[in-house]
Amino acid sequence: MRRINARIGTCCALIGVALLCLSAGALSGCGVAGSAGARTPVQTAQVTERDFHIKAPSELKAGEVRLSVYNEGPDQHELIVVRAGAKPLPFRRDGLTIDEDAVEGSKAGGLEPGAAKSRRTLDLDLRPGRYVLFCNMYGHFLGGMHRQLVVR
Repeated sequence: MRRINARIGTCCALIGVALLCLSAGALSGCGVAGSAGARTPVQTAQVTERDFHIKAPSELKAGEVRLSVYNEGPDQHELIVVRAGAKPLPFRRDGLTIDEDAVEGSKAGGLEPGAAKSRRTLDLDLRPGRYVLFCNMYGHFLGGMHRQLVVR
């Protein structure tokens, strides 16, 4: 009887492991290329920041985008991406930086300040329209550190 109970216990354990493996395999197969509901690959765009200049594509396709952002330096720079409206971006009272609270609702994403000679990535899901990429460090926007982007 002990032998039968041991075999039944082993059998149940093996069935449990098999079911676990099958369910894990089914879940991991959700993103396999060619399967229904598979995600399209992320397009990557190169962005370079340096004092008072942002180099980036002027146009991208709508959808998932990865910005690969390189800071040439010599200072730290951040990168903020907002959907552009009919009016220019609003400044804070200091007159030197964009009012980030006022554009929060149209913000697509952003990167905190990054050190010189560093590379960071920013993943975005961009819908068709016009966007502004900018650094909002003190005086950088006014110094020319912004770039228009059209998403089609």
